Amino acid sequence: MESATGSSRNPELAAALHRLRSTLARLKAELELAEADGAAATPARLLGDLNEALMLLQAVEQAAFGVVPVLVVDDDARLGELTARGLRRLGYDADSTSGLRDLRPREIVVFDLSLAPTLDPSARTALKAARPIVVTGATDPGSRALAASLDASDYLVKPVELDDLVKAISRRIEEGWR
Repeated sequence: MESATGSSRNPELAAALHRLRSTLARLKAELELAEADGAAATPARLLGDLNEALMLLQAVEQAAFGVVPVLVVDDDARLGELTARGLRRLGYDADSTSGLRDLRPREIVVFDLSLAPTLDPSARTALKAARPIVVTGATDPGSRALAASLDASDYLVKPVELDDLVKAISRRIEEGWR
């Protein structure tokens, strides 16, 4: 990917690799300093660096391989994990949770509408910005209005077939995602 001069034909990939390399170098330096001082490295700092490195690795994968991150948020943890597992088998970087967490860059959110009342204002704002794919068992106008208020990119009624979810994810990608 890199030429002999060190430049990359993919600037997004080059930038992600540079940030990853810097984070790993910082982690290594912290460990070396702790060893030289005869002291234990601060676990919180090391975990922070390691988490940052893993996030940057995801950015590298997205840039190099087009891996799409998907977060499945469902009040039924088992159903959420089964959905995420099906998406992982199809090549998505899918994770599941029973409550909205901080979103990764360009993460597509599959959101169970029954969880909407649990959102605080900042989580609601983040979810709206992500334009979630809403899944729900409800078909009433009020539920559709709630999904619209979340700027949902799609509205799928449970039970949702994996093929239908993949189509909704593809539509979300085609419209451009943050």
